[in-house]
Amino acid sequence: ITIYELENFQGKKCELTEELPSITEKELEKVGSIQVESGPWLGFERQAFAGEQFVLEKGDYPRWDSWSNSHNSDSLMSLRPLQIDSPDHKIHLFENVGYTGRKMEIVDDDVPSLWAHGFQDRVASVRALNGT
Repeated sequence: ITIYELENFQGKKCELTEELPSITEKELEKVGSIQVESGPWLGFERQAFAGEQFVLEKGDYPRWDSWSNSHNSDSLMSLRPLQIDSPDHKIHLFENVGYTGRKMEIVDDDVPSLWAHGFQDRVASVRALNGT
C-alpha cells in the first residue's frame, strides 16, 4: 500500500508492507490519498488502530471520501494489513463499546438481518475471533 499526504496521489508518500500504528512515524501529518497494490488493508481514524475502521481493497483512493462514507471522520491515522487466518469465520457482536453488553455470536453464516436474530437496536463493538 502507498499512502500520500495530499489528495490525488500528491505530496509526501510512504510505501507500507506491514502495520503502521501512527502515520506520524513516517513524518506524515495526514493521509490524503491511497493506492492499494494488494490487500485488503484496514485503515483507522485514530492512532494505535483505534476509532472508525475502513476496509481498503486493491485499488486507488484519490481522496478521503473515496474510502469512507463517514460523516464523522475525515482522517486516517493508522493502518494494518487484514490477516486472513482461517477459512472458518467467527465474530462476536456487542451492544456497547469495549466489548460489553449483550453479545451475539456469528459462526460461518451470512446474517442479512440482525433484527431476525433478536439483536435489533445497535452494535457498538465487534471482535473477530477467526476468519476475515
